[in-house]
Amino acid sequence: MSNGLKFDSGKPRYDLLPFSAMDEIARVLTVGAEKYGVENWREVEEAHRRYFAAAMRHMSEYQQGRVMDAETNLHALAHATCSLLFILAIDVEAASKANAALAARI
Repeated sequence: MSNGLKFDSGKPRYDLLPFSAMDEIARVLTVGAEKYGVENWREVEEAHRRYFAAAMRHMSEYQQGRVMDAETNLHALAHATCSLLFILAIDVEAASKANAALAARI
């Protein structure tokens, strides 16, 4: 039997993600989708400022010993991480669009 080949060097290592934490983040996203609508976060005005403030509130709650969010009973840091993921996604997607627009002009 020969060894199979898989050319995956240099690719993101998704196997390094802590899936127990990712599950908690998915629970927060599910509650948010049920409350506000799927991907409603993309429509929020002043998203950077507001999601940064939300992340800080959840981190403050955690730092003060309130590990579980009072409303959802989900981990406060999962809520904070969701807010930071929204900001990151907005930034990454904006950069991608800017790069595509620049490439289209060349």
